[in-house]
Amino acid sequence: MLLKEFPATVEFDAALLARLGTSGPRYTSYPTADRFGDAFGYPEFLRAVADLRTRGGAKPLSLYLHIPFCDTVCYYCACNKIVTRKRDKAATYLAYLKREIAMQGHLFAGINEVEQLHFGGGTPTYLSDAQMGELMDHLRHCFRFAPDAVGEYSIEVDPRTVSPARVHALRAQGFNRISLGVQDFDAGVQQAVNRIQPEQETRAIIGAARAAGFRSVSIDLIYGLPRQTPGTMRATLDKVIAADPDRIAVYHYAHMPHLFKPQRRILDGDMPDSDTKLLMLQLCIERLTEAGYVYIGMDHFAKPGDDLAVAQRQGRLHRNFQGYSTHADSDLVACGVSAISAVGATYSQNAKTLDAYYDALDRNELPVARGARLSMDDVLRRSLIQRLMCQFELSIPAIEQAFPIVFADYFARELEELAGLERDGLVSLSPEWISVSMKGRLLIRNVCMVFDRYLARGERRHSRTV
Repeated sequence: MLLKEFPATVEFDAALLARLGTSGPRYTSYPTADRFGDAFGYPEFLRAVADLRTRGGAKPLSLYLHIPFCDTVCYYCACNKIVTRKRDKAATYLAYLKREIAMQGHLFAGINEVEQLHFGGGTPTYLSDAQMGELMDHLRHCFRFAPDAVGEYSIEVDPRTVSPARVHALRAQGFNRISLGVQDFDAGVQQAVNRIQPEQETRAIIGAARAAGFRSVSIDLIYGLPRQTPGTMRATLDKVIAADPDRIAVYHYAHMPHLFKPQRRILDGDMPDSDTKLLMLQLCIERLTEAGYVYIGMDHFAKPGDDLAVAQRQGRLHRNFQGYSTHADSDLVACGVSAISAVGATYSQNAKTLDAYYDALDRNELPVARGARLSMDDVLRRSLIQRLMCQFELSIPAIEQAFPIVFADYFARELEELAGLERDGLVSLSPEWISVSMKGRLLIRNVCMVFDRYLARGERRHSRTV
């Protein structure tokens, strides 16, 4: 058994990971998005917002905007995107997006202060500088924004699509956090996934972000890509660590060509095997930990002074559709095709195609296509999963104070299943606490799956847990 410990963060046990790795949700929501139904639509979303007003004590909002366009296709990508060089499509989309934003702003009037904003895609910087400026002005017209020192306003950037001058313009438009897609610096890997991105190009954008005064710079990597080896991964990690980002996300590539057409262009013979992927994961953990990064959870690392690490230490860390977040108490309002909102005890997802999205707005309706209203049991299990995903421990008395249950009775079956994970060394159980061990942290999705009442064992609709 290969066993290696990384101080106070996580423990790597290759044999255990190989044995217990399975298909499972990433738990950016609970219930997960694949459980949403079309019985939840625009009227149900209106009722959810009305419930917020009835409840009173409005919380700050988090806004998400989805920009689905890309210039070129990256073969590994599983995002909802539209690959086109016809810029008029973006102009049409932007007009409809502004209409949705105005409708949401009116609906949340009086309870519309925003403390968090995130632009995702696709490629948000597919929009021109002028279009982005107009969109940000429109957002400020429709919502109230917390001051720059308080709010977190982030944007995902493809370094191939922006110049240093554009990065400075983004900062002037109000963004204070920037996330750069890198995936891998190795030329062979880049060629295999159709994403040629020289290191110096990325370093120039990071330098521009620092010079422009962005509060945080994040880099996204992927392990398990075609032609990757531990050697190429080590070289990429060395370059990323030298670039000194505040946060690093290291995602496991989920190869599901039966679901995502671009992945069919990846040659099966170029794919690393399971043992090699585990070696690359171990290497990522080892190198990043040695470089001083803190393991936040799942696939995220951050410097000890970064807001994510601070929020985790203070028990304020949250998980949503954008990953880990420091704004645990915010309702999430999402605009754009396929975007998912989380308002009160509901989830709602917009139409996934442009035609359906446009048709709803032409009827003067928000384009909600499906969603879910959470039961008490859903809210309870969501709370458990959130705490385990973010803090790696759960206070049983705290849950019993918040919900009308006797934990040992309500979760008798789950506790039996957890006892099996305890024998594997993933968790430790007591009458008052469920604690995830250092080796269990890499399998946190396995632990959370115990509490998922919708999950049928043996399903293969999700990526592997490690």
